[in-house]
Amino acid sequence: MALTYSTMLPLGTPLPEFALPDVVTGSLITPETFAGKKALLVIFLCRHCPYVMHVKNELARLGRDYAGTSLGIVAISSNDPKQYPEDRPESLRAMAQELGLAFPVCFDESQEAAKAFTAACTPDFFLFNQDRRLVYRGQLDDSRPGNGKPVTGRDLRAAIEAVLHDQPVSPIQHPSAGCSIKWKPGNEPAYG
Repeated sequence: MALTYSTMLPLGTPLPEFALPDVVTGSLITPETFAGKKALLVIFLCRHCPYVMHVKNELARLGRDYAGTSLGIVAISSNDPKQYPEDRPESLRAMAQELGLAFPVCFDESQEAAKAFTAACTPDFFLFNQDRRLVYRGQLDDSRPGNGKPVTGRDLRAAIEAVLHDQPVSPIQHPSAGCSIKWKPGNEPAYG
């Protein structure tokens, strides 16, 4: 498994537009789906990646812990399902149901959402404030498969709590690390 780090999109970047189908309900999910929420967390993930598998229970916990709050959460999978059949929408649906994810999981067939966010790895996290400006991008916490550190979600949770309580988010942010986005042949972005 080749380790890839997040691109660290500049803080203050506006939330990119997206319109993607939820793999469970079939509903179209857009930024407007989360209108009225104080913050929006966008998670790029997939099913097969060992780094996502390592944190999947914490992702489910995050969804449960913030359900009914002013944090909106959406997960997006942009991997090429032809090369990685485990990342097909049907398989993502099964994952969302198995984990009991309390947020939509969307499939980015064109990979344009991943490009708009400069997503580079799975998992990759982007937190936007009420003005839909980027306030956090980076790691969930410093746990990685095999490093023996517990999965706590500490870094991301601290940023979420800061936004929800109108506090500044720490500018000390560390890149997420994981498997690279699996681009369709010929569709690789310039930043990747």
